[in-house]
Amino acid sequence: MTTTNTSQAAELDQRRAARDALKTRHSQSLTRLMDTRTDLRGVHALADFVDESVRWTA
Repeated sequence: MTTTNTSQAAELDQRRAARDALKTRHSQSLTRLMDTRTDLRGVHALADFVDESVRWTA
């Protein structure tokens, strides 16, 4: 592997790790919001789906 390929692979790994961390943080924040604001249930289907998915996997 050349230095360019190695650095690109390292950057790709960093981006994947950052994306995974961001996805987890958003899921946690959404779940916390839905616990706090029960009036938001049913407003957005994707938010409900993520909230229920987190609950079922916990």
